Amino acid sequence: MTLRLLLLLNFAAAAYLTGLIWTVQVVHYPSFGLVPKAAWPAFHAAHTRRMSFVVMAPMVLELALAGWLAWAGRAVLPGGAGWWSLALVGLVWAATFFIAVPFHNRLEGGFDYIAIDGLTRTNWLRTLAWTARAALLGWLLA
Repeated sequence: MTLRLLLLLNFAAAAYLTGLIWTVQVVHYPSFGLVPKAAWPAFHAAHTRRMSFVVMAPMVLELALAGWLAWAGRAVLPGGAGWWSLALVGLVWAATFFIAVPFHNRLEGGFDYIAIDGLTRTNWLRTLAWTARAALLGWLLA
């Protein structure tokens, strides 16, 4: 595979996930507070099940592509850009599993406005990391 194609595949994954995270950040998470408390358990269970289909496979693919790009581009990409790209993916994974997942686990127990607010506020870390990665890859492709 050429480095250009690998960059394009990385950009496609990053662009998809960046669009998804902005939708989650601006629309989806803020709307959690509008769900009636009685409907919360069913809503959150459906959200978790459906989002896993939309996000997990692309995240795993992105991680593999980012690792491949970092290695394949180690001597060619400027300023260690491939490694920076991989580091941003690592940041997203860390924020997902050490911040977002615990908030979602807390929300499994029932409606909790404090947890919803915490999830929405801390999700900016993932939103900005994915945005930075998409921008970095776009710059590399330009």
